[in-house]
Amino acid sequence: MLYAIFLLSTLAISGCARTDHIGKAPSFSPTTNNQEHYAMMNPPLPTQASVSRRSDTASLWSRNKQSLLGDRRAAGRGDILTVVIEVDEKAQINNETERSRSGSESMSIPQLAGLPQRLNTRLPEGATTDPLVDLSSNSSSSGDGSVKRSEKLTLRVAATIVDVLPNGVLAIQGTQELRVNYELRELLVSGFVRSEDISRQNEITFDKIASARVSYGGRGQISDMQQPRLGQQVLDAVLPF
Repeated sequence: MLYAIFLLSTLAISGCARTDHIGKAPSFSPTTNNQEHYAMMNPPLPTQASVSRRSDTASLWSRNKQSLLGDRRAAGRGDILTVVIEVDEKAQINNETERSRSGSESMSIPQLAGLPQRLNTRLPEGATTDPLVDLSSNSSSSGDGSVKRSEKLTLRVAATIVDVLPNGVLAIQGTQELRVNYELRELLVSGFVRSEDISRQNEITFDKIASARVSYGGRGQISDMQQPRLGQQVLDAVLPF
């Protein structure tokens, strides 16, 4: 009963995900009521009170972002920066293992108070107690494995600072969606960066993001055709052979 309920609920969820783009292009994800939108609409409270002066906005040498020489790099919650993702990795691993072992054991008792001779007369024709025990074993194993992988990805995406941690590290999150005909491509990036790693162009590279999470995929009619049916996936996970 529980298995049937689980299967029906899974089918319903899968069906709702696919019925979104039946006969039409996939729908975009909402840009409101998400973590990025919340960070932009709710700036953090200042840690200390600052007194504003008219000269701060009139001077060209002010530190404000609106001034001529101000630092325009993202620093607070709700600010936007550009994440540059350039991944070009190649890995090749070859492993080969071979092992062999052989052993033999033999034991005979030709003279033990005449017992072997008496036993030989009682044994069937052709059987003898010499040697009494004769064991031999032989085992061998070999293995060969190789891994070859090549990945190349070049992307640029705008991310939003969603939180500033107590140690000054910035938590970022960015989403990007591109729809071409009936296929929607999604790019998601998140992680933690240091403010000093952000360049003067308000950019940060992928290798400077801690706990980086990058997802590049999509949904639509082509993606549905490339995925096995739900029943086939369930059978692949359940059947032992």
